[in-house]
Amino acid sequence: MTLSKQYQKDGFCAIDDPIFPPDVVDAATEGMDAIRAGKYDTGHPPENSRWNPGDDPKALCKIEMPQLASHAIMDLVSHPALGKLAAEVTGAKMVQVWWVQLLYKPVGEPTEQRVTNIGWHQDRYYWRIWEDGSELFTAWVALSDITPDAGPMRFVPGSHRCGFQQQDLDTLRRGISIPEQATWREVPMLLPPGALSLHDCFTLHGSGPNRSSGPRRSFAIHMRTENSRPVNDVRQGLSRHIDDLSKCPVIYES
Repeated sequence: MTLSKQYQKDGFCAIDDPIFPPDVVDAATEGMDAIRAGKYDTGHPPENSRWNPGDDPKALCKIEMPQLASHAIMDLVSHPALGKLAAEVTGAKMVQVWWVQLLYKPVGEPTEQRVTNIGWHQDRYYWRIWEDGSELFTAWVALSDITPDAGPMRFVPGSHRCGFQQQDLDTLRRGISIPEQATWREVPMLLPPGALSLHDCFTLHGSGPNRSSGPRRSFAIHMRTENSRPVNDVRQGLSRHIDDLSKCPVIYES
């Protein structure tokens, strides 16, 4: 089955072989550490984030729009191999990066009270700035070796056809309607550095705590096709930078 057919069928697909050169991955990893330390080689900070330099290093770290603060991260986010792959999988004529998140999940001991898991959710629930029918999807790029004990992303195949869930998915998981002839099944994304998964904005996903020997490093690169538009064509919230290609690059155009 091709990646495109897999994506359409399951709502996600995994690209197990790295598409980013090792030097790009290594530089982005260094850029991640620099941003976490409050060092911005572009001279500009990232967007306001829940985690900021100086916060608990053992807490889940999510930093918004890190490419604004790091040339190396921008190089990864805008890499042409990503745009080409995204277009091949989705059938897009245009692919634009419209938001990026740096994700650093530290190692957690079973006895620790810190919560580093991510509950089941659909991205579309948080993206209401986009009109209904907009084609929105995410590349989840691994920068570290994502093993079963590293708290990998998990997807529920076929869940992008469930409709829009607007409840506590962890609590009500048993009540979620799965498409006919489908069952609840969780598929972990076990990926080497430089590999990635692509998932639709309606696909259910989440992740558990990191019990490996090192931090889980990744980026969530949120993208759109030509078949997307902000509500009332107003740029606000997460869509506020889409006309600034220095922040939100178009990485594929046919």
